Amino acid sequence: MNPLLSSVEKQLAKSPVAVRVTLPDGTTLGSPSPTIAIHFKAKSAIAHLATGNIGALGSDYVEGRIELKGTMRDLMAAASSVLDDSPTDGATTRWWARGLKALTSFFYHTLARDARQIQFHYDLSDEFYGLWLDPRRVYSCAYYPTPETTLAQAQEAKLDHICRKLRLRSGERFLDIGAGWGGLLLWAAEHYDIDATGITLSRNQHAYVNRLIEARGLQGRVRMQLQDYRELDASRPWDKIASVGMFEHVGQARMTGYFERVRTLLRPGGLAMNHGITAGGVNNTQLGAGMGDFIEKYIFPGGELVHVSQVLRSVTEGGLEAVDVENLRPHYARTLWAWSDALENRLEEAHRILPGPEGEKAIRAYRLYLAGCAMSFEHGWISLHQVLCQTLPQGTATELDYPVDREFPFRRDYMYVR
Repeated sequence: MNPLLSSVEKQLAKSPVAVRVTLPDGTTLGSPSPTIAIHFKAKSAIAHLATGNIGALGSDYVEGRIELKGTMRDLMAAASSVLDDSPTDGATTRWWARGLKALTSFFYHTLARDARQIQFHYDLSDEFYGLWLDPRRVYSCAYYPTPETTLAQAQEAKLDHICRKLRLRSGERFLDIGAGWGGLLLWAAEHYDIDATGITLSRNQHAYVNRLIEARGLQGRVRMQLQDYRELDASRPWDKIASVGMFEHVGQARMTGYFERVRTLLRPGGLAMNHGITAGGVNNTQLGAGMGDFIEKYIFPGGELVHVSQVLRSVTEGGLEAVDVENLRPHYARTLWAWSDALENRLEEAHRILPGPEGEKAIRAYRLYLAGCAMSFEHGWISLHQVLCQTLPQGTATELDYPVDREFPFRRDYMYVR
């Protein structure tokens, strides 16, 4: 047997689930009773399996160079076994390369390019996202208080978790940067009686949320704007600010400037919540083994991840103080598996919504993206942190502690339902 096929057999032997590979000439390798069946239509794809480049294998699947049979959960179990090292180690770069990437990132994230990249992802199809998201279409990590909590319940729990952390009060002005399909914006308005402004760069989301605002009679105190955070008027700062699943699109070189902008938009003493995906390794902005390249090409062009330590540095350099940090990584793994399972159960409807060859590519890409990210959060290759920030306090500790309606959170008990 040639060395390439020998390497393939070694990879198959490591899998915790039975895998059979069919080569272009009809030769089969692996288990005669497979849980996962892989049919290679192109010889070039064989090398990707032999070398453990699962991102390139994903691209082969999207482009039709291989066919897969089996569940996404079993496929991810097999995929993780072919990696020799953590994808966070494989994506680590030297200091000079990181510096060059940071410089490139600064000029890459322009207003126009960021808008195009957001629209590439979020304007795919509202109906498609509606197949596998919860009824509120909350497209970010949920919060599971109990093992029995459903996805819909967990998303509502997450929305309220953020509102409690921000200590929202009646009459306050609230800004949601990257408001998505309006889940947090509308929850805060309807449950906390605040004046709410949301912004997005997605035309679909902008239109969708404004229809919800009108349908629920919230005109006048809730608004959704098609606008970049850098274009907001800071002459009248907001009392509270949330940014959920948005700062991944900012770019590492602009991270300090992003938090500086949040500070200028926030009134003195106000609170800001940054909820976003963070890198599992200190020196990588994407996952190795081709996984980051796959996401860049098919899902989130221009997305960059930074480690939570770098997030906290940028928070400080931006003139804010991090007053609470919470890691929700296991919650995101469970959220993504819920999304993945929902999409798998509705593939026929997905093909109706996204017909033709391009629709097929999109569906294949999202099947791998959702399950692959679930696997990545399970392994700790990527993480999710909520960072609660405040403008640097001006008073003494005693003044900030009492009276109790001061914003600074001296204790965590107010965040949790008793």
